[in-house]
Amino acid sequence: MARKSSKDVTDAELTILQAIWAHGPATIRQLAERVYGEGGTSAYATVQKLLERLEVKGDVVRDRTESIHVFRAATDREELIGRKLKAVAETLCGGSLTPLLSHLVQRGRLSEQERSDLRSLIEQLDPGVEPNDHPSS
Repeated sequence: MARKSSKDVTDAELTILQAIWAHGPATIRQLAERVYGEGGTSAYATVQKLLERLEVKGDVVRDRTESIHVFRAATDREELIGRKLKAVAETLCGGSLTPLLSHLVQRGRLSEQERSDLRSLIEQLDPGVEPNDHPSS
């Protein structure tokens, strides 16, 4: 089994990042309340440890200018999605995104809006190809 790199974000760390993405920069106490509600000292300590790990990984930065430190995301959602998809592609698909994307499209029950968004992305990648064109290789 492949060992996770230190750059991997755990589910618990992802919860912290999602709270920061949703609400903006925050203190440890604010994040503990957002994630755990009234969890008390153990929630505070848990969030503190998760933020320390995220800071070491470079996914959050700490503003030390005030006595109470404020944390903000240094990694945006799209960057993390890209990292995670690349890791899955490396692990399961020999580095190729095609099988992964094919699986998501074929089995994902995409909405009309999602299909339209995908068509737009393909058009951006290859502006000369019309949606019904099939270029020869």
